[in-house]
Amino acid sequence: MLEMLPSGLVTIVAFLVMLGLLVLVHELGHFLTAVWLGIKVEEFGLGYPPRAWTLFERNGVKYTLNWLPIGGFVRFGGEGDQIYGVGSLSAASPWKKIVVLVAGPLMNLLLAFLVFSGIFLARGVPAVFDGARIDTVYPDTPAARAEFRRGDLLVELAGQPIGADLRVIRAIAAENNGRPIEAVVERDGARLVLTVTPGRWELDGVVREGGFGFAYAPHVGTVPATPVTALTTGVSYTFDVLGRFVSGIGQMVGSLLGLNPAPPGGVAGVVGIARGTGEVIQRDGWMGFWQWTALISLNLFLINLLPIPALDGSHILFALIEIIRGGKKIPPEREAMVHAIGFMMLMGLMVVITVSDVANWIGGNPVLGGG
Repeated sequence: MLEMLPSGLVTIVAFLVMLGLLVLVHELGHFLTAVWLGIKVEEFGLGYPPRAWTLFERNGVKYTLNWLPIGGFVRFGGEGDQIYGVGSLSAASPWKKIVVLVAGPLMNLLLAFLVFSGIFLARGVPAVFDGARIDTVYPDTPAARAEFRRGDLLVELAGQPIGADLRVIRAIAAENNGRPIEAVVERDGARLVLTVTPGRWELDGVVREGGFGFAYAPHVGTVPATPVTALTTGVSYTFDVLGRFVSGIGQMVGSLLGLNPAPPGGVAGVVGIARGTGEVIQRDGWMGFWQWTALISLNLFLINLLPIPALDGSHILFALIEIIRGGKKIPPEREAMVHAIGFMMLMGLMVVITVSDVANWIGGNPVLGGG
């Protein structure tokens, strides 16, 4: 069992499993779509060349493992040493090229959705219950004097049950300003009755004329999920996370242009992601590992669709330009030059990020924050 292995070895094994899965589903998207559209494929490779060995060959396609374990590729017919520049994919109509190129990132999106749905099926789906969870009790306030504590579940106030609509708390405070009322809370599995007098209190120099002096949030938990509710929740959660990723990219671009502060966190490379895999397993176990895998898969979906040279988005952009030009291709050598320069820039950026990852590793800085 993996739990019996040293933590460093568990991290390596888990990272390789995650990386292999992410690459496999991405390249399968390109491969299966190309075969479906009748585009000739010569090789399906995991890792980047040089080739380690050929696993097998079927229907004219070689299935290979390669020495650089940082990705994978589909080599289309007649391409020589290139992956996209010439050959059967280049000769295909632009719409076929776009379908093949989009299919890879879409498989990463599908994987994230399936993993999130599986987690919801195993853990249950979020639900809002009656009551208010006390997040913070501010000092020298009515709530502090009544001995409310962080983590208390407020279930009743002035004889009125607290439901899912928490606006009632403010209404009760306003109706009973300066008058003692009873509050029923659940704490450590037991119910307690506290007496609190809503009234004037101060925080950071700002005076509040009425209220309790605590911060609260909905009482959120989980309920068992059916396959249908797990799938529907998985869809909504996937696109919610995707929206946050898009917003983060927008903030990053804005910070580079000096329009806003840089978003919290940073960019992690292969070493950083590997370390993050180990950290998330230690913190959240294997369920956390699968959530981490889904998040990385969503990142790959989004990044691969950006028009960055050498990535899928750049090839899609060239296909769209070909459509706009009425089917007139951009000279293959020019397109190949753009992708080659882009690939070299990506490799250079990867080296810089890896150096930063290693420096953080040596300095003992965690990938996921804290420490």
